[in-house]
Amino acid sequence: MTKILVTGGLGFIGSHTVVELVNAGYEPVIVDDLSNSNPKILDQLTKIIGFTPVFYKLDLSDEQAVKNLAAQQPDIAGIIHFAAFKAVGESVQQPLKYYRNNFYSLFNILNAYEGKQINLVFSSSCTVYGQPDSLPVTESAPVKPAESPYGNTKQIAEEVLKDIIAAGSKFKIISLRYFNPVGAHQSALIGELPIGVPQNLVPFITQTAIGKREKITVFGDDYDTPDGSCQRDYIHVVDLAKAHVAAFKLMATDGFTGYDVFNIGTGQPNSVLEIINAFEQSTGVKLNYQIGPRRAGDIEKIWGDVTKSKNKLNWQTELDINTMMQSAWEWEKYIANNPL
Repeated sequence: MTKILVTGGLGFIGSHTVVELVNAGYEPVIVDDLSNSNPKILDQLTKIIGFTPVFYKLDLSDEQAVKNLAAQQPDIAGIIHFAAFKAVGESVQQPLKYYRNNFYSLFNILNAYEGKQINLVFSSSCTVYGQPDSLPVTESAPVKPAESPYGNTKQIAEEVLKDIIAAGSKFKIISLRYFNPVGAHQSALIGELPIGVPQNLVPFITQTAIGKREKITVFGDDYDTPDGSCQRDYIHVVDLAKAHVAAFKLMATDGFTGYDVFNIGTGQPNSVLEIINAFEQSTGVKLNYQIGPRRAGDIEKIWGDVTKSKNKLNWQTELDINTMMQSAWEWEKYIANNPL
């Protein structure tokens, strides 16, 4: 089987992608430093896929450790690079933490496997667009100044990847610009598992619903949107995971060379207040929430044009917002009864 190195493979998106890689006939090799993930997710993956995937615990910011990994895994044919810190608000407060981790990990992976013919999928973000001039935003939209250090790391990383391709690297590279992944696997065995206070909306919703949190704060209700709260393009994490499989299939074709980028979303906006309402409607659970001030680093509204992903990547979403909310709730109830 084709062996795929999955960095950050025990995280939220990484773990779901491991499942979809196995479903598609690939052999995942997981690397994770467990700084923002739980080692018990490996056991959960084993329950879903029927075997325990190869796992390395290491910090990708450690250059020598990554070189050792490459020596132990010389037959890697593909890499998915998830390993990055990703909380917008935290990145504003701790920029050096984000620059160090998000750059060093990428550079060390590229250096360790440079010279080999490897297909690489980079975990990028819609934050590279900043606040776009027009919506929905397309892949050819001009990149605006990042609204956060996190967004800046993704912008710069994409530039690095384009530069190494222009310099003649043997890599084939696709950057997937995620919109907002939510939800959980249909088995309810894996899902978003934040350490400490959640930085993202949906786990804060589910933790509030189950009683871990007192209430949700909606950061601003005075934006230029229909209900005043920020709008995002929310996508089910399983749909998102399948986009990585589609990327590898595209790079395996003779016609693909060099570098390309794709929006990965539904193409539809939902506001924070709409997400809260969708959760209440799909689960029957009422939420305690309040309106608070705007949060530094937040973009007012963004959603993607996914025409290119449908036409060239041969991928599109299948799961709706109610499925996203219901699956996230099933996962929250599972971990309440089965603490990890």
